[in-house]
Amino acid sequence: MMAAKKRIIFVMNPISGTIRKSGIPKIIEKTLDKEYYDFTIAETRYSGHAYEIAKKAKESGDYAVVAVGGDGTVNEIAKAIVHSDTVLGIIPCGSGNGLARHLMLPLDIQKAIEVINMHTVHELDYGLINNIPFFCTCGMGFDAFISMKFAEAGKRGPVTYLENILREGLKYKPETYEIKDEWGTSLCRAFLISCANASQYGNNAYIAPQASMSDGLLDVTIMEPFDVLEAPQISIDMFNKTLNKNSKIKTFKTKHILVHREKAGFIHYDGDPIMTDADVDISVVNKGIKIIVNPLAQKEKREPNMMQTAFSVFFNDIMNVRLDKNKQNRHIQILNKILLRKLNNL
Repeated sequence: MMAAKKRIIFVMNPISGTIRKSGIPKIIEKTLDKEYYDFTIAETRYSGHAYEIAKKAKESGDYAVVAVGGDGTVNEIAKAIVHSDTVLGIIPCGSGNGLARHLMLPLDIQKAIEVINMHTVHELDYGLINNIPFFCTCGMGFDAFISMKFAEAGKRGPVTYLENILREGLKYKPETYEIKDEWGTSLCRAFLISCANASQYGNNAYIAPQASMSDGLLDVTIMEPFDVLEAPQISIDMFNKTLNKNSKIKTFKTKHILVHREKAGFIHYDGDPIMTDADVDISVVNKGIKIIVNPLAQKEKREPNMMQTAFSVFFNDIMNVRLDKNKQNRHIQILNKILLRKLNNL
């Protein structure tokens, strides 16, 4: 007697990302293992529709819901099926594809379906920010701006694009944050605070290169104020997976963090902004969602190679010397101006 086929539904967001989706149903029909799966395809028509479809699939006992779209579609579907036996699949078709890239899922549609055919499932972590689920990253300060803008980068030269974003961010004023975690309370003046469940914003911009979705911890990144000379190195470090080695970056891991800001402001979860009050509560939920993963992924590629690490250390050292020299030059210029003023008054 043949085993019953597993029901799987593909949820397509027709407007996310840069990939035309009209041909995707044919690729699914051609590639999916139809001896194992009984599939249907649904298109979203409005914001929140993917959540409704996924919730209904979970309640019907469907085996899997596959997000065919970007990180926004993934978030909508994933938060509907946490703590259930319904599995999340991803065919990445968004602009940034942060979660798919962290999981090393193929960006090619056919190959992503072939991964689904391997039906390898892991229980992985997700995060909560003020009780809103996130699966990739969340944050506050300039982080919300970066994550939104970076998802729009597409193929426009991501390193240069990020550098331009960082330069634009110099107009932003850093805030003072009170941070509480299991180790105590501290004050910091920061440009942004990011809490990562996965390693990147998308487009291989690694805000938390050491992040793992199976360690029961969030990776917190605090970016201290920087100037225009430091923006290029920060952008290079982000793409080299060496941001944690930058002198302007402080990182630590935690299960739970409380952040008190000077005033209400925007936060983001998986790139979506929302206004909240001054207090932000962020925590991790260990093994709260089942996700189809790539059994052929080479996880060592998440780590920077020796050349990238050496490159980062070398240029950060140069940058520190350069900044020290600039500070000295500025100090000398100020002293010269004072001296000239005094001479003029004689």
